[in-house]
Amino acid sequence: MTLRIIATGGTFDKHYNELNGVLGFAESHLPEVIARSRMTIPVELQVVSLLDSLEMRDSDRQNVLAACQAASEKQIVIVHGTDTMRETAEVLGAATSDKTIVFTGAMIPYEIANSDALFNFGFACAAAQMLPPGGRGRAAPPPRPRRGARGAPGGPPPPLCHTPKRGGPHPGVSGAARFRQFL
Repeated sequence: MTLRIIATGGTFDKHYNELNGVLGFAESHLPEVIARSRMTIPVELQVVSLLDSLEMRDSDRQNVLAACQAASEKQIVIVHGTDTMRETAEVLGAATSDKTIVFTGAMIPYEIANSDALFNFGFACAAAQMLPPGGRGRAAPPPRPRRGARGAPGGPPPPLCHTPKRGGPHPGVSGAARFRQFL
């Protein structure tokens, strides 16, 4: 199994220009990200574009679709800007139902300290390897409550808030008195 990584840009791949303080694109960080992630499966990187997702047009989304359809790999991770990720996913939709495609992005560019990019990329690669093809927007189904459980159909309603029983952990001592003990 080979994993295809498709780069489209987004904050993930932006570079910070220290001279003018502007975030922009130069080249993709993904070769370094792939090396740091220590994946044990073969990876094919394809840079389709390096755009802010707000600048993506329908033709750019069609290029992403074409790249997914032309890929021989069945597991694909698309690194994409978070602003219009949904629009691109809608274009891919049923046209790529024979493949597992996972979108990922970042709120902080990869090259900036404490970025979420490396974690998001690793999680997306793991998800692409584990999920079945043709998923529609969810990595896992939401948990189903037990029948008759609080908040489940047929069960009592969920509590509006948690109210401790009378007496609490310190019977006979008010909250204000407990607080004064620490002053």
